[in-house]
Amino acid sequence: MNYKVLCITDCSDLPETELFIGLKNAGVDTNVICNPNGKNYQRIKQSDVPVHDLVLKSRFDLAGIRSINDQLKKTRYDILYCFNNRATSNALIASRGFDLKIITYRGVIGNVGFLSPASWTTHLSPRVKRVVCVSNAVRDYFLSIKCLGMRVSPERVVTIYKGHELSWYQSKPADLSEFNIPPDAFVIGFAGRNRPRKGIDFLINAANWLPKGLPIHFILMGKLTDDKKLRRIIDQNPYRDNIHLPGFRSDVPAIASACDTFVQPSIDREGFARAVIESMVYATPPIVTDAGGLKELVVHDKSGIIVPQKDDKAIAEAILELYYNPDKKKTLGQNARQRIQNHFNSRTTVKKTKQLFEQLLKE
Repeated sequence: MNYKVLCITDCSDLPETELFIGLKNAGVDTNVICNPNGKNYQRIKQSDVPVHDLVLKSRFDLAGIRSINDQLKKTRYDILYCFNNRATSNALIASRGFDLKIITYRGVIGNVGFLSPASWTTHLSPRVKRVVCVSNAVRDYFLSIKCLGMRVSPERVVTIYKGHELSWYQSKPADLSEFNIPPDAFVIGFAGRNRPRKGIDFLINAANWLPKGLPIHFILMGKLTDDKKLRRIIDQNPYRDNIHLPGFRSDVPAIASACDTFVQPSIDREGFARAVIESMVYATPPIVTDAGGLKELVVHDKSGIIVPQKDDKAIAEAILELYYNPDKKKTLGQNARQRIQNHFNSRTTVKKTKQLFEQLLKE
């Protein structure tokens, strides 16, 4: 089956970039519209995937709409795949009058509803034929949306996990001495945005349940240093001298590789945590809550530990379980790495995406 696909994104991350390349290598005629300032832009260009530069500044960007429309006029596409809200809103306008199938991507839970005008310009537009969800949790959210008899049909939303490959991650474990962490310390990692739904205060409060004086350190990566409330919580913590806030880091995988465990204490709307995946790739066993797609990523007591949401005591117990059982920590870490390789690889993402395209074109 011969067909052409136009993917519209912004600064694509590595799994997204490798999806474009993988589709091309699988025989799909793929073009990409993206931000030339993206970290992986050169990787796309070097792979010989045709790339068209575009920076969308809003959901209604006249210049962007014209640029997308011009591309659609130059080349006949069968499928338009939009990877974010700006891409979708502008593409829906630009593609009016063109005979093509439109697919959108959704990586987080929430903020979509029938009473939201913005949602009708993205995923709920009648012209969107499929919504690709990064996890079953995201798909379940779409199926839960209801209003005055309106609902999303099960056929319209599909789960395709964002795949990774072990070969992408070759960084050596970071030297944690830059944080003044002793070499024999048990180190807990975290990376994320400073948002209530990330539950970072529950991770910090978990230290209150730990026996005092253990050589346990916390590295909390992200833009957290300006949060006065968070700083107060840390200052009142018995492990306050062992809680490190290095700010935003571009070497999160290398730091996660040097940690003994990686904790994702999310309390809501977690689609599929990339930081957890990166830690699992490096055989760092994760401790996650049962929020959203996290419980799909980790198998409890086999490739990590799952705890209830908003339960700092349970997080502490999981930390101590790994602290006192180094053999179990090692086994869970090895299983975590294997789980990414077997269940969340890029090859499967490419295969399922291609199958989706061809199924849609037959309808």
